[in-house]
Order: sequence, then structure tokens, then C-alpha cells
Amino acid sequence: MKFIDTHHQQWHRVVGEDGPMPHPDPAPNLLLTIEQWHAVRDHWPAGLATGVEVPNDFAIEDLAADLPRLSLIALHFPKWVDGRAYSQARLLRSRYRFAGEVRATGEVLVDMLPLLARTGFDAVQLGADQSRASAERALAFFPAHYQGDVDATQPVFARGAA
Repeated sequence: MKFIDTHHQQWHRVVGEDGPMPHPDPAPNLLLTIEQWHAVRDHWPAGLATGVEVPNDFAIEDLAADLPRLSLIALHFPKWVDGRAYSQARLLRSRYRFAGEVRATGEVLVDMLPLLARTGFDAVQLGADQSRASAERALAFFPAHYQGDVDATQPVFARGAA
């Protein structure tokens, strides 16, 4: 799991005085809102490292055709008890075979890390009150799981037979 340092961030949002700029100019490593992406995707250069922030109530299926052009999908957890972004990540990895970075943002707690990893997240921006050391311990807590996940789709009892 990659831990994002908000002070030394590779990806940058395009904002103006009144919020996100509606039609940003192409540049590498831009993290666009879904609205910005929809406004510029028809003329956005291919091969440019681009990320999109997706709210957890967005139908990820609507982004499927754009996935080959994206390097990062940032899925938002507005509250730690709202798990819709887990489903979005699972769909991105399992159904759409998205190979780019899937990042968890918002109210992300250390306790969420094992499930984040199992559903397809490979980067996380922890909440300000969360410790990276605690997060790393949480990831090492369970070395294996009985159920399948995005990395090992078969349950543990079927893995040895395959």
C-alpha cells in the first residue's frame, strides 16, 4: 500500500478562486473532478498522466470507456461508515481490469486498511489524525484470508488444488 503525503503530492488539482476550474488546460499529473474530466475528455491528449476524483455515489460503469486514458482514480469516503467506494474499487479492478492507481481519500481510518487492500485500493490518503505506523501494522495483521479478493479470486481451500 502506498501512503500519500499531502504535503509532497505528485498529483495536483486545478482550482480557481471559486473552486475547480471548469475547463483546465492539459498538463501531466492533474487530478480532475469528474465534472472537469467530462468537460475536457473529448479533446484531452492521449498518453498524458491524468487522474480523476470520483464521488462514492458515481456509477463507475459510466467511466469504463475512459479508463484506458486514466492513470489514477481517487475514490472518496465522505464518512468512514459509508463503504460505497469499496464497491467502486472492486468493480474497477475485477470487472474493468483497471491497472492504474486506485486511491482512497476522505475520512480514511487505519481500521479500513485491510479491506481497502482486498478490494483493490493500492494507495491511501489517511486522515490527519491517523498514524502511518498503525496503518502498516493493520496491513500486516492478517497474512491471509479464507475468502477470495481482487488479488486471489479463489478461496484459500481452492488455491492449493489449482
